[in-house]
This record gives sequence, structure tokens and C-alpha cells, in this order.
Amino acid sequence: MSATPAAVSGWCTFRVAGRLCGLDVTRVQEVLRPQPVTPLPLAPPAVRGLLNLRGRIVPAVDLRAVLGLPAPEAAAPAGHLVVFDGDSPVSLLVDAIGDVRRSGDCALVPVPHTLEGPARDLIAGAVPLPDDLLLALDLDRILERAFAGAGADPTTGRPPRPAGGTR
Repeated sequence: MSATPAAVSGWCTFRVAGRLCGLDVTRVQEVLRPQPVTPLPLAPPAVRGLLNLRGRIVPAVDLRAVLGLPAPEAAAPAGHLVVFDGDSPVSLLVDAIGDVRRSGDCALVPVPHTLEGPARDLIAGAVPLPDDLLLALDLDRILERAFAGAGADPTTGRPPRPAGGTR
């Protein structure tokens, strides 16, 4: 469901473990300051819990866990990126919220060969910037990995969502 990198109109940027990352801005519903997250017993390891988004229950995914990065030394993430996976919103916990970069200002290049580890498969490409390297994440792969082990819905093939969310 991800747009091809050439079709992306812009990147919503954020930081995770010091890395500058971006998602297709059309898939980002909103950005929130830190919010309380209720733990969800028996959830996949990357699902930190549930977020009450104006009465709607939304799973909160720890992006560090999905990317295979160590937990932060500070207790709480700095913000939530609420993304839309096509059926329902999902919150991604990030360390810092950035800005929006138009894709016309930045060209996507293949993932650097020096980037190794479990995160490599989750990156659609990189955007060299004058002062940093933006890693363009593949949202569909991120969510697929986050909910892996939760058991797929046999009718849709998608991972189940917690009760209270809509599909």
C-alpha cells in the first residue's frame, strides 16, 4: 500500500535513536505530543500498548523495537506519529518530531550498502540532505513487522487490531 518513492509528495520527518527518518506525508494523519499509553498484555513486543485518540482506541507501536534499536535511556518517547494503514490509525512512538520535506527538494537514492541489520528491509531508500541523511521508511513493512506474531486475520491477511478500534 506504500506509494512508490517517486510518487511521494513529501516526507514527514522524525528522529529515532538519533537517526533522521521519514514517512510518506500522505500516510500521516497527525502528530501528537507524548500521551499516556495503556499496556496491552500479550501484545507483540513492538506494540507498547493502546492510545486513546479522542475516544478511539489506537495501537501504539514502538518504532525503536520494530527497527531493532535499543530502548532509550529516558523513559518516554517525545511524540506520536499517527499514521493510517488503510483501515485504521496506528500510533508510532518516536524520539523527536521533525518537519515536512517536500520530495521535490530531495531525491531518493537506494539504501546505503553500509546500512545493515534488521532495519534495512524496512527502509525504502535514502534522501541525502546537506546536513543529514533521511531514511525513508516503508510504512507497510513497518506495520507488518510490528504486528508479526499477533496472528493474521484469515479474511484479510492483516494482523488483528485491539478491541475498540475499527477496521
